[in-house]
Amino acid sequence: MVITFLRHGSNIWLALGLVALVGGFVADLFAFSLFWAVIGAMTFYVSEYGFHRFGFHAAPSRFAFVRKMQHRLHYDHHAEPARLDLLFLPLWFLIPNLAVTALGYAIVFGWPSVAPAMFGVTLAIFHYEWVHYVAHIPYQPRLRIGRWMKQYHLRHHFISEKFWFGVSNPSMDFLGRTYRGARDIERSGTTRKLYG
Repeated sequence: MVITFLRHGSNIWLALGLVALVGGFVADLFAFSLFWAVIGAMTFYVSEYGFHRFGFHAAPSRFAFVRKMQHRLHYDHHAEPARLDLLFLPLWFLIPNLAVTALGYAIVFGWPSVAPAMFGVTLAIFHYEWVHYVAHIPYQPRLRIGRWMKQYHLRHHFISEKFWFGVSNPSMDFLGRTYRGARDIERSGTTRKLYG
């Protein structure tokens, strides 16, 4: 299961990035800060919801190359939710976003914040990818919270694509008013074909 997870998307690169950052902290190349690591993780969890709700579910672009990106990043994943090659963030999307995030931290908070914040961001992305992976494979998590998160995300795919945008945690769904009880929502006919 773990080997399959690491073979897809950017996951092996995320793992190697985490190892490199830990190595940098251990070698004292940069200082670790739990505060900045937590802020970095929170940055990702907010952006996860924002990208998913407002970016990945945006109406199809009038530009063909953008539509192609929309299909690869999310539309096709809704059409075929069991396909692992459509499940994970591709490197061409992840690397520029990580670079912009690191530069943003450097400009706003200074260079000392960058390594620990990016450790938090990368760890949170890795967590997101794992939770998303477990939600879409035929595996039943052992812990109750894992089982709940799996069914929580699958509501987005099989009940309504207009709710439950938080993949790795539901907190932003509460803030964004996109959390509902599964029985409170009428089943959508467009969960598989966004804008179809």
